[in-house]
Amino acid sequence: MSASRQPIDTLILPRWLIPVVPAGAVLEGHALAVDGGRIRAVLPADEAAARFAARETIKLPRQALIPGLINAHTHAAMNLMRGLADDLPLMEWLQEHIWPAEGRFVSEGFCADGVQLAAAEMLRGGTTCFNDMYFFPDVTAATTARIGMRAAVGMILIDFPTPWASTTEEYLAKGQQVRDAYRDHPLISTNFAPHAPYTVSDEPLRAVRTRADEMDLRVHMHVHETAFEVEQAEQQDGRRPLARLADLGLVTPNLLAVHMTQLTESEIEDCARAGVHVLHSPESNLKLASGLCPVAKLLDAGVNVALGTDGAASNNDLDMIGEMRTAALIGKLAAGDAAALPAATVLQMATLNGARALGLDADTGSLEPGKWADCTAIDLDTPETRPLYDPVAQIVYSSDRRQVTDTWVAGKRLLRDRQLTTIDLDDTLARVDHWQAALGKA
Repeated sequence: MSASRQPIDTLILPRWLIPVVPAGAVLEGHALAVDGGRIRAVLPADEAAARFAARETIKLPRQALIPGLINAHTHAAMNLMRGLADDLPLMEWLQEHIWPAEGRFVSEGFCADGVQLAAAEMLRGGTTCFNDMYFFPDVTAATTARIGMRAAVGMILIDFPTPWASTTEEYLAKGQQVRDAYRDHPLISTNFAPHAPYTVSDEPLRAVRTRADEMDLRVHMHVHETAFEVEQAEQQDGRRPLARLADLGLVTPNLLAVHMTQLTESEIEDCARAGVHVLHSPESNLKLASGLCPVAKLLDAGVNVALGTDGAASNNDLDMIGEMRTAALIGKLAAGDAAALPAATVLQMATLNGARALGLDADTGSLEPGKWADCTAIDLDTPETRPLYDPVAQIVYSSDRRQVTDTWVAGKRLLRDRQLTTIDLDDTLARVDHWQAALGKA
């Protein structure tokens, strides 16, 4: 190596580099310099060659390099329930099929195998970070950390006993143990995850609010998912769920409100004023006929809207590239405006907005110096994405997750030329066969 050049780990040379900041920017002839897992510089390729001596230079002449996609809402272990109870409304799906199956089968082994399957799917589709809500969050954290992926793990809370915990005190105590174990982990963060207003009563929610305020942690919760949920809440205590959460002190910048398909104009204004983050899961909302989130109105009001897939049991995939296209198209329909939710905005929802929602935007969500090198390469030189006039629009409207060739988390290449490097796919699928046989006989 030349003494005049700085030694670094990796230099990535894509055809197009899309940093997300500024929105819509597309850099050609640029390089991403990575060292110690973090982005050292984004600069023209000739300057990079003169400035750095990389141990590995990766040329991607067909690819666009984007920040790793952030799945802002999912239930990773539920990948093992993909297709288990399709074509049903939400409450029938939950009460008559999913909750009984969880009671019989959810365990540490179930969650470890389900999360590994989910991680394989997400990494192959360009997702580098996910925000999870499910039982055995300790197992989710351990499995994800072993694979090398990034995750925000929810400390689940629900009013009834489950295989994870039986009482509010046990849910909170076990959640705290997960929090303590991963407090300083570079890949794993934690948040509170009370399931929904209709499954968590006031006292547990007050406890969550107190602890979230003390620890400055996010509160990840399904809110206003269906008209039935809102109507039932109004009948039972005269308040809409958001109003109840506000009375409990939970409508704050720490609230991650999932779905939000049923919103009044005043509720949108309240969320903007309070700094609430909305986690939009369009395909799950469509499949369960839950409703349409007014994304354009939320964005116009200044609300941060991130994008998530929900779980594979209700989507039925964890495909963030597909989710972007769906979000853009139904966002335009809901707004009655073809100019609503342009491609650059939707890509930001799937990356930087997700990082902001999770409180991780100082470390990930865009390709900027100082952030972790979480990034995804997408092959755009395919019949399905040619001719190419605008790479950002092509990614959102024309691309497919099978075009993802490489995925990095903290500078480590977890998907190399479409091959997973930290997950044994054959072993994973053998484990899936076991669970399919068990659940299929239930």
